[in-house]
Amino acid sequence: MTTISGYDYETATASPVSLEELQLLKASVLFGPADEAALRQAGEVLSDQIEDVLDVWYGFMGSHHHLLAQFSGPDGEPVSRYLDAVRGRFGQWVRDTCERPWDDQWLAYQHEIGLRHTPYKKNRTDRVESTTHVPLRYLVALIYPITATIRPFLEKSGRPAEDIDAMHEAWRKAVTLQVALWTRPYAPGPW
Repeated sequence: MTTISGYDYETATASPVSLEELQLLKASVLFGPADEAALRQAGEVLSDQIEDVLDVWYGFMGSHHHLLAQFSGPDGEPVSRYLDAVRGRFGQWVRDTCERPWDDQWLAYQHEIGLRHTPYKKNRTDRVESTTHVPLRYLVALIYPITATIRPFLEKSGRPAEDIDAMHEAWRKAVTLQVALWTRPYAPGPW
């Protein structure tokens, strides 16, 4: 396995979110056993397309100054080594979303991802000087492009339309649920 800069899944500190709370979130986004199976299928379909998916996502973010600013230095120029390091982790996030069990360790890493978007940890992993945090509104708003743009990649599998629909819905629910988890560090009080 290739080493991914800053990817420390196995050593992430425990999440303040319990498995019981995760079950309630899953119920809130209507994520059930059929979605779990469809998400695993999506992982199989996406596994050899991740770089292409990232090209689309990076193209989208790069075309919006306010999003690219989150990866830029004080001079306003994008920090290429930061973008490259995040890209590796972003690709692994796709794999982890589809392939890993949603257990305590997965919850811990979701919390770590959330922290890395806030003043608590942003820029520290890659030792860069950039914005102090990613505004929460952008994390929430990015649910749409991150879910909508995945469909064409699922369609490339040639699977029946109902399978594509199921994989796409499972992906949408998984992304929505994870963004909900990532909000936890932004709201350390009652969550």
